[in-house]
Amino acid sequence: MTNYAQSVAAVLGLRTNDVSAVLELLSEGATIPFIARYRKDRTGALDEVQIQQVQDEATRQQEYADRKAFIEKTITEQGKMTEELQARINAAATIAELEDLYLPYKPKRKTKAQTARENGLEPLAMLLLEQGNIAPVDEAGKYLNDNVKSADEALQGARDIIAEMVNEDARVRAGMRKLFEDKAAVQSKVLADKEAEGVKYKDYYEFSEPVSKIPSHRMLAIMRGFMEGVLRLTIAPNEEEALALAEEHFVKNSNPAGEQVKRAVRDAYRRLLQVSLESEFRTALKNKADEEAINVFAENLRQLLLSAPLGSKRLLAIDPGYRTGCKIVCLDENGTLLKTDLIYLHEPGRLIDAEHKIRSLVHQYASQSIAIGDGTAGRETEQFIKKLNLGLPVFLVNEDGASIYSASEIAREEFPDQDITVRGAASIGRRLMDPLAELVKIDPKSIGVGQYQHDVNQVRLKERLDQTVVSCVNAVGVNLNTASKHLLAYVSGIGPTIAGNIVAYRSELGKFTSRSQLMKVPRLGAKAYEQCAGFLRIKEGDDPLDASAVHPEAYPIVSKMAADMGVKVAELIGNDKLVAGIDLKKYVSEATGMHTLQDILAELKKPGLDPRSEVRQFEFANIYSIDDVHVGMIVPGIVTNLTRFGAFVDIGVKQDGLVHVSEIAHKYITDPGEALKLNQEVMVKVLEVDTARKRIALSIKQTQDPPAQRPKGARNEPRHDNRPAAKDAPLSMNDALSALKNKFGR
Repeated sequence: MTNYAQSVAAVLGLRTNDVSAVLELLSEGATIPFIARYRKDRTGALDEVQIQQVQDEATRQQEYADRKAFIEKTITEQGKMTEELQARINAAATIAELEDLYLPYKPKRKTKAQTARENGLEPLAMLLLEQGNIAPVDEAGKYLNDNVKSADEALQGARDIIAEMVNEDARVRAGMRKLFEDKAAVQSKVLADKEAEGVKYKDYYEFSEPVSKIPSHRMLAIMRGFMEGVLRLTIAPNEEEALALAEEHFVKNSNPAGEQVKRAVRDAYRRLLQVSLESEFRTALKNKADEEAINVFAENLRQLLLSAPLGSKRLLAIDPGYRTGCKIVCLDENGTLLKTDLIYLHEPGRLIDAEHKIRSLVHQYASQSIAIGDGTAGRETEQFIKKLNLGLPVFLVNEDGASIYSASEIAREEFPDQDITVRGAASIGRRLMDPLAELVKIDPKSIGVGQYQHDVNQVRLKERLDQTVVSCVNAVGVNLNTASKHLLAYVSGIGPTIAGNIVAYRSELGKFTSRSQLMKVPRLGAKAYEQCAGFLRIKEGDDPLDASAVHPEAYPIVSKMAADMGVKVAELIGNDKLVAGIDLKKYVSEATGMHTLQDILAELKKPGLDPRSEVRQFEFANIYSIDDVHVGMIVPGIVTNLTRFGAFVDIGVKQDGLVHVSEIAHKYITDPGEALKLNQEVMVKVLEVDTARKRIALSIKQTQDPPAQRPKGARNEPRHDNRPAAKDAPLSMNDALSALKNKFGR
């Protein structure tokens, strides 16, 4: 796809040389993380997002070229290609325009127009199109035969031919498409007898919004109601405007023949054009909504995967429960399972035994922290543990997806001799130690972030989420000697098969002491080594650079830097004074530019620096169930999910509350991501508690002082008070809560 470099660069506003370099590297098998991190000098330091855009745009242009070639070949083989048609095909800027030009030549199932042509009515249609001063009924009488019994039937057949011509006219379709873009509205109505069944779609029983303004979450909600057979969905502009546009091209006179053509145009719009364009726009709006929802999901997933890790600590992890008890596991600093046990905290007669077991296990296995799942009975378990005054930090851990992991093949492979409850407790503990390493084992759709993830294109969703996981894993780097094969599989250039081979090699021969040993792993060749080596870390290995993000190909440069400073490489690493004295200009070469050298310098200062923040303890208010929550109270919370219409916040009860987008900030925002991040600690005010439906409405802005008032007499500005006009309003709070079903049943 390197031949698209210039056109891709023009579309994206990038330099052609940079785009060309990216496309060349991609064609050579380089991954996006590798290109972004280790080929900055070739690409002008384009980041991962820009590189992905280059790849996507080049793919789009390739698909366009392939379709154009197919259409040209098909029309030429039919013997119908003309210079004028070829010129129009060459001028088509989009696939939609190509398809409009191809439509008259596209093989299709038998139509009314084809039947009319077979019945000999095409000359009559052409005569009517001339719109001369003729008597249509008299002329139609000349075309009667065994299949056409009357003049009315003849005229109907002629109109069918004209209607198809109107529908297939590229000029009409282009104008109609523009009209749909500018003035069509998405309209939904409840189907008869579906009011009770579809009550969750009540806001869309009589709904209309311009296609140019409808936000993604509303489109997805309407589409869900449409697919469930609750709502009728139409997309169309004002019919009279649409008819006027088509008539402009075909109706030339107001005589009887012209009236026949006008009837044909009306039929063409209602039966063919409107249906076709509605389908096209429904698909386009759905794709656009999908992409926005997928973007929200991907960004949430990125933030979740990059959550702060506790690090290598010996843990006691608890998966809480009422009737079945609380499963306990003790893990060493590498996450290895050492001990399992069971306690009952909700049977008064067994509390002393539970306390004794906890104290004994903490002492015996030298636990350094305690992790507690935040699901059922999580807060009560936290309360019990804190009352023991063990002197250890206690963390509530988001356990979304832990049950999915527990029953998975990965969990059975990791803990073949343990039951589901033990696997779940171990996952909770490991998730605190390193969220990224543990969450990669779970289908991202089960992690509990995003909006409408079951409604969007599942292939595209998986593709984007996989890209996000790969990006996060490579941004953090992976410990070659402790990483699971599931984590290694996401490292640039590796994949599941080689990851399994790495773990098998490690198990057989012991820990890696050098990155170069990777070349001995079966199926890990020179290209894979080039792609993965810089993202794999070896602590306390033979070469101190193996613990950094410096790529092995740059080791000679670092050795020369150290030699020039009169020290060993190990002495140079982490020595700010020595590193500050390095003159990078001395090391610029044809193969190594300033971007690479600056990255090397940053690594020498802080080798293998984890980009994630440090984990912090969080204290919820003294509330444990929705019955403890009252309107007006102000409590701390943690953001657990971001959608386009609001943020979900955990305040320490089983049900997360919703902060509607209008209650996030005093300034007007349309995207909660403008003001909030996943896992952010916030103060919230309780606005509404619906105990029956287990829903809590919250506000962040009402816990904050409003911005200073403008000086008296200041010039009026547009109103931005988080109350946009109804047609532009985000999902209502009740609608938002219904749409997400309280975080998909969490």
